[in-house]
Amino acid sequence: MSSRSSAEALRGTLDLLILKTLSLEPMHGWGITQRIRDLSEGVLDVNQGSLYPALQRLEGKGLVTSDWTTTENNRRARYYRLTVSGQAELAPEEESWRRHVEGVSLVLKAV
Repeated sequence: MSSRSSAEALRGTLDLLILKTLSLEPMHGWGITQRIRDLSEGVLDVNQGSLYPALQRLEGKGLVTSDWTTTENNRRARYYRLTVSGQAELAPEEESWRRHVEGVSLVLKAV
C-alpha cells in the first residue's frame, strides 16, 4: 500500500469513527475524542491535530454541521452533529469497513 493510500485509509477510518460517534449524539471535539477512547476501551486515541481537520473535511462535505454553544461548565464550544447526508453515509461506510476488515483477516489467517 502506498503512503498516499495509507493516508487515505487512515482519513477514511477517522471519518467513519467520527460519523459513528456523532450518530449517538451531538458533541464537541473533546467529547468526540473521549467517546472514541471510551468505546475502544482505550485502544484508539485521536489527537486534536487529526480530529479538527477531519471535522472540517466532514463539514465541507456536508456530512456534519456545527454550532457554537455553551457547555455544562459554562464554556463556549463548537458542537458537531450529523446532517441527514451524514446519517445516510454512515451505513454504507460501516459496511465497506466491515468488508475491508474481513478481507484483511482472511489474508492474515492464510499467510
